[in-house]
Amino acid sequence: MIDKDLKTYIESSILPQYDAFDTAHRRNHAEAVIRRCMDLAEFYPEIDRKMLYVAAACHDLGLCQGRDEHHKNSARIIRADRTLSRWFSETEISIIAEAAEDHRASLGHAPRTLYGRLVAEADRLIDPDVTLRRTVQYGLSHYPELPREAQYTRFATHLKDKYAPGGYLQLWIPESPNSVRLEELRHIISDEAALRNRFDLLYEEETAAL
Repeated sequence: MIDKDLKTYIESSILPQYDAFDTAHRRNHAEAVIRRCMDLAEFYPEIDRKMLYVAAACHDLGLCQGRDEHHKNSARIIRADRTLSRWFSETEISIIAEAAEDHRASLGHAPRTLYGRLVAEADRLIDPDVTLRRTVQYGLSHYPELPREAQYTRFATHLKDKYAPGGYLQLWIPESPNSVRLEELRHIISDEAALRNRFDLLYEEETAAL
């Protein structure tokens, strides 16, 4: 059970910060990661749900200082948030910060704790439709100067580097449904014509909304 005051603090002071981020990392993304973490926690009764809740809610806060070091900056923001000491010890805050820092898929090491593995897994949110759309959204938000063909090249390269066999994404929680979804996404990525068709449809929808 999440403490009511803690939930109020997260919903009023933490989640609104996501409203300033790119469309792939808005408040709905943070809320989805929280839900997935809570679902996965059912398999791990030893987990402190309050700690996991905060780690999930805060995992992308560092985007306020750019994407490259956002995982490290998220950890710094958590450690600097003295309000959290109302509910957690310094040791617990350190574990929460480490979980946020370790969530990034491109890290060269496994998350240090189960909290980190759960947040990292929940952040994957592998749903072929959502993943493809978010990849288009990210390109349009961060590289608006790129023409359509260059956007497609960036889109396809990123998907192959991250999700194709041998890519840098790793799954950490065996109970997660991500394994099946990853295979579905890989099937799309491996079919160049299908991938291009999906991009074109999403590109038209997203640019029409700008």
